[in-house]
Amino acid sequence: MNKGILFVVSGPSGAGKSTVTKLVREELEIPLSISATTRKPRIGEVDGKDYYFLSIDEFEKKIAEEGFLEYANVHGNYYGTLKSEVESKLENGLDVILEIDVQGGEQIKEKFPQAILIFFKAPNDQELEKRLRDRNTDSEDVIKVRLENSLKELEYEKFYDLVIINDEIINAVNNLKNIINKKGRL
Repeated sequence: MNKGILFVVSGPSGAGKSTVTKLVREELEIPLSISATTRKPRIGEVDGKDYYFLSIDEFEKKIAEEGFLEYANVHGNYYGTLKSEVESKLENGLDVILEIDVQGGEQIKEKFPQAILIFFKAPNDQELEKRLRDRNTDSEDVIKVRLENSLKELEYEKFYDLVIINDEIINAVNNLKNIINKKGRL
């Protein structure tokens, strides 16, 4: 049996990667590896479905046990991908999409050079800010931090294999599906 292919989707907050990735996963029936985080759940998020919500102590214990494929501190919280979430799916021939921050993308490329890294971005800074504000999920302070970090995160684009500018959701969905269909083992 052939191993699955690991697709890594990254980009600044507000680039639309979560929305697009969810639609593509549902249509192509590709599992998303559920990440772990120390941030508090947003309204409607479910532990074990959207994220594994861990305490800082629990997260740091998993770091010490080398239980993460990648992890980073982003916006003041830990985020990471559990090795067990990814390796079992790939071994069973399933393609996997990781939706992670740019720091994690860099770590994955070092450990899995065969991974396909896809960078998402909004068409411009004004649209990015509008999307963050339209979520109505974060405080003004959090939005400011995310906007500041997004400028730094845009510098990572050059390390990615492919770039999708999310100007219209349907275009971004089709672009991601085309990439997966060409590279994946569907």
